[in-house]
Amino acid sequence: MHVQEADFDVGCLQEQLLQGAREEGAVATFTGYVRAVGQGNRVTAMELEHYPGMTERSIEDIVREAARRWPLLAATVVHRVGLLLPGERIVWVGVAAAHRPAAFSACEYVMDYLKQHAPFWKRETGPDGTHWVDARVEDQARAGRWEPPPGK
Repeated sequence: MHVQEADFDVGCLQEQLLQGAREEGAVATFTGYVRAVGQGNRVTAMELEHYPGMTERSIEDIVREAARRWPLLAATVVHRVGLLLPGERIVWVGVAAAHRPAAFSACEYVMDYLKQHAPFWKRETGPDGTHWVDARVEDQARAGRWEPPPGK
């Protein structure tokens, strides 16, 4: 898991993910980008802050839980912080498994939980100034679908 200011190379990350026992039958990845429009407003820049140490532990816990739920061979997350511009990469999640269903589900789970539980704070800048980005109800709902029903 890496939290960093520097950009990353998606191809290199996938190659590193495949350095396992070569039992991989499926790799699912997600690359997130800074959007030029956020919450209906034009975005000229986004600044991400995090709590060093705590953020990395949170990401490791999310990946560890994904590996508990699905038979994963490898998983990696790279998340950028600092000042980012529209079109720049912000996050990469890669998951390797023997079979497609586990890779897809685990990748989606990791991304949903990153959005909802990892301690990152986003501040967008646009023509009307700078504002903090609130958590989205849609992201909370997506992460909630992975929770067990009450009483289970």
